[in-house]
Amino acid sequence: MGRKGIETLVGLFVLLGLLGLVFLALQAANLGSSGGGATYSVQARFDNIGGLKPRAPVRVAGVTVGRVKSIGVDPATFQGVVTLDIEKTYSFPKDTAAKILTSGLLGDQYIGLEPGGDEANLAEGGVIAQTQSAVVLENLIGQFLTSRADTAGSGGAAGAAPAESKP
Repeated sequence: MGRKGIETLVGLFVLLGLLGLVFLALQAANLGSSGGGATYSVQARFDNIGGLKPRAPVRVAGVTVGRVKSIGVDPATFQGVVTLDIEKTYSFPKDTAAKILTSGLLGDQYIGLEPGGDEANLAEGGVIAQTQSAVVLENLIGQFLTSRADTAGSGGAAGAAPAESKP
C-alpha cells in the first residue's frame, strides 16, 4: 500500500473518530433523539423543580415517552410550571401522577409518570394534578443534621448507660 493510501485511511479514521465524538455529545445533551413525531402538551405544577431542565426526558417504566418543553413560574402561586411534550402514540389517564426523579444518586433529573385508572385521557392543554416535587439532597442532609442535634441536646448520647449511685 502506498503512502497516499495510508494517508487516506488515516483521514477516514480521524473522520470516524470525530463523528463518534459528535454522536456522544448529542447523546449526553439529550439532543440525539429528537423524536420528530407528533406530540401533545400537558402541564404539571411543582413546589420545587430542583435541577430539572428543558429537554429532560419524560419516562414511564424507564421508557422515554416525551420531553420537558419549558419551565416557568406561576406569578400567583409561585409554583414551578413544567410543560411536557408527550408523543401522541402514548395516551395517559387524567389521574396520572408526575414525579421529578433523579437518574442514579447524583444524575440528571427527569419526569416520571405513573398512570392512573381513569377512563378519560389527558389531552392537549391538560393539567396533571398529582405531582411530587424534586428531592433536594441539601435539604435532606439539613433535616438529618437538625434531627441529630435535637436528639443530642435532649438527653445526651443514645445508648449511654445510666450513672450508678453509691449509698
